[in-house]
Amino acid sequence: MKQFGLIGHPLTHSFSKKYFDDKFIKEHIQDASFSLWDIPNILELPQLISSLQNLKGIAVTIPYKKDVIPYLHWMNDAVKAIGACNCILVKDQKLFGYNTDILGFQLSFMEHFQPHHKQALILGAGGAAAGVEYVMQQLSIPYLNVSRNKGNERTILFEELNERIITEYPIIINCTPLGTYPNVDDCPALPYHLITPNHYFFDLVYNPAETMFLRNGKEHGATIKNGYDMLVLQAEENWRIWNN
Repeated sequence: MKQFGLIGHPLTHSFSKKYFDDKFIKEHIQDASFSLWDIPNILELPQLISSLQNLKGIAVTIPYKKDVIPYLHWMNDAVKAIGACNCILVKDQKLFGYNTDILGFQLSFMEHFQPHHKQALILGAGGAAAGVEYVMQQLSIPYLNVSRNKGNERTILFEELNERIITEYPIIINCTPLGTYPNVDDCPALPYHLITPNHYFFDLVYNPAETMFLRNGKEHGATIKNGYDMLVLQAEENWRIWNN
């Protein structure tokens, strides 16, 4: 039985577990299992790996996408560029690191992309934001980071958002956890009254399907999309990597 699973902490609910369990049933895959490995410290990773004789692949979630990198024997260009890994292929006791969040986001994001979507605001400054930045760079879309703290010259504070910036940056991507169940009434502090039908709101959050952030955009005519398709796309890319 080939073993696959997800590491993170805490793993109170997981998209990956249900997704792969359903996939195995639907596609009649009988020689694979998918487990949740809630490890309180990344230092426990080597022991976990050594205890699993038929381990073939590991998905990585918060808070270990960066912490896992020192354990990798090889990493692809995306992992090197953004310093975050969410997919590990295990082969001959060696760990090969990939970032499939990037592919998942790019393919999902492009579904509603329009020529007038010329510049982007990226809300948040964590690992998820780093992946979105990488995609914006690949697509040659200029962007600003919006955060509660000044990071670099490309970062502005939420309170600095004004009509000019909101107009010039019609793509707004939420890379914060604000609005995630059960805190469904939370949302990034934006001047939503300035949003127009020219705007494209993308939320990496997928639960609930329509966050307060997306609802506020929708009320002003913006195109909206949540993070569910991104998760499906990255999960399928994980599966392809693990089985190649």
